[in-house]
Amino acid sequence: MPRRFTPREANKELREIRPLVEELVAHRREQQRLQAQRQALAHRIAGNGAGIDVTGGSLTVDTGTSVNGNESTAGSGGGIAFSSAGTLTIGLACVRDSELARRAARAIEVVSGPEVVAGSTRMKAGTAQKLVLNTISTIAMVRLGKTFGNLMVDVQASNEKLRARARRAVAIATAAAEDEVADAIAAADGDTKVAIVSLLAGVDAQTARSRLTAAHGVIREAVADVVG
Repeated sequence: MPRRFTPREANKELREIRPLVEELVAHRREQQRLQAQRQALAHRIAGNGAGIDVTGGSLTVDTGTSVNGNESTAGSGGGIAFSSAGTLTIGLACVRDSELARRAARAIEVVSGPEVVAGSTRMKAGTAQKLVLNTISTIAMVRLGKTFGNLMVDVQASNEKLRARARRAVAIATAAAEDEVADAIAAADGDTKVAIVSLLAGVDAQTARSRLTAAHGVIREAVADVVG
């Protein structure tokens, strides 16, 4: 029989995952900081007229998650083995004491038990892993400032559909008039988060961008002193 979680047990499971997510978020923020340093260096070099390529190198600190439904699946351990230095590796398996868990820096083992159809790990194991991955990615997105309330605000508005989504997000988040929303997005060069901070804090786009940078990209922290 599959295990049924009470609300208290489910909250306990989430609390156990949270430290891992916090570590993932810290790695991602370090990656963003190093990327900003690299871009600033590129701008300085370009300004000096030097023809130096700074797009390579080892400034990236990333996170890799390898997923395995059972002990025998090939390939997932290889992803861990070939991860670059400095990468936080996470192994997610549905059996105890897996080789994947031993190779990864952090391990999550969700024991889902025998499949209804033997060998079909896309069923119980796959579903369990999807729930875990959805939990990790959702918490990480919130902690990294990709959301504001229940809105997805880190929108790369590369087409009209996404531009309309960005306008709706800014309008809902700020309750501003349509023309104010359009002006704020234009002043922010299409950056939804900058436009929201600009309207909520009553500041120009440059100041809004500085507030976001200081708040690690989290809107609610960027406007905490004026919105509460």
